[in-house]
Amino acid sequence: MNDPCGMARLLPVLACAAILTNASASVEVATISSFGQAVKWLEVAAPVLVRASTREMSSGATAFPPQAGPGYEAFWLRDYSYVLEGCSNSLSDTEVRRACTLFLDALDPKGAGVDCIKFDGTRIYQPGYGSMGKNPVADGSLFTIEVAWQTHQRLRDKDYLAGIIGKLLLAHQGVPRNPSTGLVHITSEGWDRCPYGFTDSVRKQGDELFCSLLLIEADRHLATMLRELGRSDEAAKFEDEASALTKTVQAIFWDGEAGLFLAATGQGRQPDLWGSAFAVYAGIASPEQAIAIARYFQQHHAEIVQKGQMRHLPKGMYWDAACERDTYQNGGYWATPTGWLIYTLDLVDPKLAEQTLVDLVRDFQERGVNEWIFGEGVHTRNYLSSATLPLAGAKKMLERRAKANK
Repeated sequence: MNDPCGMARLLPVLACAAILTNASASVEVATISSFGQAVKWLEVAAPVLVRASTREMSSGATAFPPQAGPGYEAFWLRDYSYVLEGCSNSLSDTEVRRACTLFLDALDPKGAGVDCIKFDGTRIYQPGYGSMGKNPVADGSLFTIEVAWQTHQRLRDKDYLAGIIGKLLLAHQGVPRNPSTGLVHITSEGWDRCPYGFTDSVRKQGDELFCSLLLIEADRHLATMLRELGRSDEAAKFEDEASALTKTVQAIFWDGEAGLFLAATGQGRQPDLWGSAFAVYAGIASPEQAIAIARYFQQHHAEIVQKGQMRHLPKGMYWDAACERDTYQNGGYWATPTGWLIYTLDLVDPKLAEQTLVDLVRDFQERGVNEWIFGEGVHTRNYLSSATLPLAGAKKMLERRAKANK
C-alpha cells in the first residue's frame, strides 16, 4: 500500500517510542514533503498524544494535562481548551462533559477561573502552583468560557447548556477590566496578576492585548449560546460589547509603523507576534491590519521562525520583564501559535504558509513534539498544544480556502 507519510507506522511510533522512550528520532519514518501529508500526520499524532496524557483525578474525572508523561502534574485549563479546539474527537462525551463541569465548579465566588487543578482536586488560581502574582491569572475566566463553548460545540446538549449558563455569566463578571476602555487590565501596583498563560512569566501591565482578544471571543460565544437558549436581549448586549471592543483593540494596540499589535499599554508595550497572529485568526484585526501582519510575517519569516515554530517577539527583542533571554517565553520558539501563523501567512503567501507547517512536522518527526525549541535545544517533549493547535489552524485555513473557491 502506498503510504508516503508512514501513517501505518506512525501510531505505534508515537505511542511507544516518542511517548514512552522519547526515541522517535531513532525510528525511521518517511519524511513529510507536502502540506497535505503534514496535516494527515498531525491528524494521527495529536489524538495519540492526547490519549497518552490522560490521568485520573481523585473525583474520577479524566484529566488531560499539557504533556504526555511526567512534568505538568495538574490539569491546565487553557491547554485543555486547545485540546478541545484541535482534537475534541479524541475524547468521549463523558470526558468532555465532566471536564467542563470540573472547571466551571472551580470558579471562585467572584467568577475568577483557575490556572490549573491538581489531580487531587486542589484549585490553583495563580501560575507556578499559586506562587506568581497576587490575584488570579487574567485568562482563567476567559478560558473557562472557551472550554464551555468548545464543549457545547461537541455535545450540542441544550439542557446542559441551560444548566451552566449562569456560571458562564459569572465567569464573564470575573474578568479583570479597565473601566475606561473595557479591556482586560493588569495594574502597575506590585505583582497584580499574570497575563495570558503562554506569557505567564512576563510581567505585563496596563491593558493587555491577548486576554482582550479572548474577551471578544468570549462575548461572541456567550451571545451565540444565549440566543440558542432564547435569551436574545442578553445576547445582543454581548454582541454589542464584542463589536465595541473590537474597534477599541484595533485603535489602542495597533502599531502602524511595525505593522503589528502591541502586547500591552504599559510595561510590555512591545510588538506581539502571537497576539497579532491570533487577532487575525479570530477575525478581530481589520482587513487592512490582517494584511499588514501577514506581510510582516512573510518579510521577517527567517528571523521569527525556527523549524516552523515562532517566538513571541520580533528577532532581537526581549520582554521588558520576564525569564532569562533566549529561553522559554523570552526568545524560545513555540509550535503552539503555528496554526495562527500559517492562517495569517496564507493571506499573502500560501506557499510559505504550507512550507511552515511542513517544516514543523519534519521537526516533530526528527526531534519529537516539543513545547519549545531554541536552535539545537528542545524542551518538554510530547507537548499537546504543539500538535493540537497547529492542526486546528491548518483545518481552518483549508476551510477558508474552500469557501473562497466556491
